[in-house]
Amino acid sequence: MFKLPSDLTIAQVEACREQYLTYIDKHDDIELDDSDVNRIDTVGVQLLLAMVVHSVALKKSLTWQNKSSVVNSSFKQLGIHDPSLHQYLD
Repeated sequence: MFKLPSDLTIAQVEACREQYLTYIDKHDDIELDDSDVNRIDTVGVQLLLAMVVHSVALKKSLTWQNKSSVVNSSFKQLGIHDPSLHQYLD
């Protein structure tokens, strides 16, 4: 399982991206866990979306343990309501 950091902002995005790329190279079944995320900015949301797109492009099985109300609120605030994204949200 890939656990997202509590702060997913521009300051943490590069480190998180590198860790995710290492994780995805070693696993076929990808599990994202956002339960610890309590702060996210637009760059963090973009990273999450890029993670989903990258996982799908590599034909990985993706499950997103979407538990963070902060992540959900950010998606709503940014107007992200893509039905295709919801298939990955648990």
